[in-house]
Amino acid sequence: MWAIPFLIGSVALTSCDNDDDDLNDNRTYVISGNASGSQVVPAVSGSGQGTVTGTYNSKTNTMNYTSTWTNLSGAPTSAGFYAGNAGASGTLVGNTWTLGSGLTATGTTTGTIVLTDAQETQLLNNGWYYSYGTATNTGGEVRGQITTTIQ
Repeated sequence: MWAIPFLIGSVALTSCDNDDDDLNDNRTYVISGNASGSQVVPAVSGSGQGTVTGTYNSKTNTMNYTSTWTNLSGAPTSAGFYAGNAGASGTLVGNTWTLGSGLTATGTTTGTIVLTDAQETQLLNNGWYYSYGTATNTGGEVRGQITTTIQ
């Protein structure tokens, strides 16, 4: 007779969700960063600049971004996100950005990227940057560290 209430109580207790899910689940973050030649490793002189803005949704691991560049020495020939801390070279995250054709020294690109859990940790700990390369500065003409804040 005591077995039935005990069994029902055991099932109820073991079905409760008491795991330690990622505390960042269901949060949206704003991403931003300003790029310049002084942040490139090694530094590049010039008047080029860049910006990145967007959002990161930790539930879907999706980051949407818009990035602009101005006053580069020429049209960008490469651009992308990198895992790396300020002052150090990093590694490309995913693919380089698709910039299209007919580019000039000033322009804008938008995109979406889905992050892995490890990439999310890097991003949320300010361990990502973005960079634009040109024919003159193939290793990067401007670079900007990315910061995140909870929206």
